Amino acid sequence: MKKISLKPIFALAICGFLFLFGCSTAYYSAMEKIGKEKRHILVDDVEDVKESQTKAQEEFKDALTRIKELYAVDGGDLEIFYDKLKGSYEDCDARADQIEKRINTVEQVASDLFAEWEGEIKQINDARLKTSSQRSLSDAKIRYKKLELAMNKSTQGMYPVLAKLKDYTLYLKHNLNAKAVGSLGGEVVSIEREVTALIDDMNLSIREADNFIKNF
Repeated sequence: MKKISLKPIFALAICGFLFLFGCSTAYYSAMEKIGKEKRHILVDDVEDVKESQTKAQEEFKDALTRIKELYAVDGGDLEIFYDKLKGSYEDCDARADQIEKRINTVEQVASDLFAEWEGEIKQINDARLKTSSQRSLSDAKIRYKKLELAMNKSTQGMYPVLAKLKDYTLYLKHNLNAKAVGSLGGEVVSIEREVTALIDDMNLSIREADNFIKNF
């Protein structure tokens, strides 16, 4: 069996710890030692957001499915379907928290990268190279702004859906009977519309992430 070296894993864990606790200078320095500049870090962080949003799409779809299942129950054990809905809500809530944290990381790294880039352009003496680098920076900022807007729009779209899922879960927790479940029937169409819009926004964010990574 091939032996797996723990050194790279340990190094990445230390780097993540440094960034998490605000030691950004030490974090970037540590990452440079393992061959990752800020631009590489930013691409990796955008990939992380994209991965989380892809998973979130399925989890919000699952939550919608649970609501439909619960509403469609004709007799049977409502508790089983309620537990599935509660689990789906908790998955969505945890994923939303993860996405927001990952977007915050992207925004921080992008800000640090662009500041470094601008500072280093000032150090270039050759006018042609300076102009070319400034143009590249401006293009990168424009592409990033489109990505940032798409990420934040899709993030904000999660919270109204989460609020409804939470309301349903808390209401049903103490009113788990056919009459209570039936009273949610009119809400199914509404939340389905919101979940569809959310997934569309996430798809746009994922496409912008792909475009940013491809052209960065």
